[in-house]
Amino acid sequence: MYADVQLFINGSWRDSLSGKTIPVINPATEEVIGHVAHAGIPDLDLALAAAAEGFATWRRTSAFARSKLLRKAADLLRERAERIALILTLEQGKPLAEARSEVLAAADTIDWFAEEARRAYGRVVPARAEGIHQLVIKEPVGPVAAFTPWNFPVNQVVRKLSAALAAGCSIIVKAAEETPGSPAELIRAFVDAGVPDGVIGLVYGVPAEISEHLIPHPVIRKISFTGSTAIGKQLAALAGLHMKRVTMELGGHAPAIVFDDADLDVAAKILATAKFRNAGQICVAPTRFLVQEKVYEAFVDKLAAHAKDLKVGDGAAEGTTMGPLANERRIPALEGLIQDAVQQGAEIVAGGGRIGNKGYFFEPTVLANVPTTARAMNEEPFGPLALVLPFRDFDDAVAEANRLPYGLASYAVTRSAKTATALAQEVESGMLTINHLGLALPEVPFGGIKDSGYGSEGGLEAIEAYLNTKFVSQGSL
Repeated sequence: MYADVQLFINGSWRDSLSGKTIPVINPATEEVIGHVAHAGIPDLDLALAAAAEGFATWRRTSAFARSKLLRKAADLLRERAERIALILTLEQGKPLAEARSEVLAAADTIDWFAEEARRAYGRVVPARAEGIHQLVIKEPVGPVAAFTPWNFPVNQVVRKLSAALAAGCSIIVKAAEETPGSPAELIRAFVDAGVPDGVIGLVYGVPAEISEHLIPHPVIRKISFTGSTAIGKQLAALAGLHMKRVTMELGGHAPAIVFDDADLDVAAKILATAKFRNAGQICVAPTRFLVQEKVYEAFVDKLAAHAKDLKVGDGAAEGTTMGPLANERRIPALEGLIQDAVQQGAEIVAGGGRIGNKGYFFEPTVLANVPTTARAMNEEPFGPLALVLPFRDFDDAVAEANRLPYGLASYAVTRSAKTATALAQEVESGMLTINHLGLALPEVPFGGIKDSGYGSEGGLEAIEAYLNTKFVSQGSL
């Protein structure tokens, strides 16, 4: 089922010039299931030359034609969803149901940008004198370099890829070496839909080597990165040296505020679903559960019950509701955070450790009464680890929610319209969802503030990052 993955350069699937490959490991079995081609500098130079030629072609393609092609790619993706979902599960670990949802959601994202391609409007600005025409024109920014992570290998590529193509840009995607197969199949759908040669490139290799070569290169005019805050700052600084436009979707440490007027059963179900999906390996996952004192103990019990009810196992096995962590290094990272928190007074009420000794399985974990000095309260855990602590009143909750330099996602549960309105004004984050899970739809903005990055990868704002604004003032002789 899992085939070796090649590079895609100038319309051809091919091995690297060096012939080097990287093993791909199934995180549920720790077995090598395939290999991915390892791009070197000569491969990157071929991809850059192709992207320049592809941009020259694609920018002249009408928005109407681009839109039709994107829609065809979305239809092909839906037709192939079951096969791609299994590939995704084998290389990343998430349950098949989650993988299937990711692929189908990617098709919806492509459809959204297909429509945005036809609506990248300019405007006419009324002139101050007769015979003057003032036009604002939107033009594609140029070839794009996109860097994507392993946690949502289809979802994270499709946002950048679809926006770039909708705007008329060519793109080189550097996808994650841990999960190369599913993004390759995503791109195959675009290729089979008829994208011209050179418009899309796909490479894998040493992340630092690729970014340090692509970002400064004069062909590349725009960078989009999803990943950690530390790496994002480095890449943004490198892009800044060369005046390259950037979109940065970086780390988070999302607060989830539960007020004492909330329906606790609903609150626990909503927030547990958001926390433990993809084994908690989600940048927008709720992490700091701030619960009002009156309902604190009851909520902790309900959240722990949800954690204990999850069936952890191979994502390809029937009945699995949480898969393994995506790679081995996440296990000691989580163990260290938990040990530190317990040493500082936190209480383990669910989970707390690795499951078995084969596969990267980890228990869904809930820690209660976690002090704000614990490392986990200040570093993004990026795993199935929920941290719960009580708060007194609204101001107390908002102060903790805003304490960290992150500002990606935030959550709240309350019956009070007044409280909900106040949260919208006071919580410092790029996204806030109240009483339901309402993030990451194609038609809504997706992005953070502060150390969580800037720019949006959803909604009408997303395509703007791939367009230049040109002002043309024309008078009569």
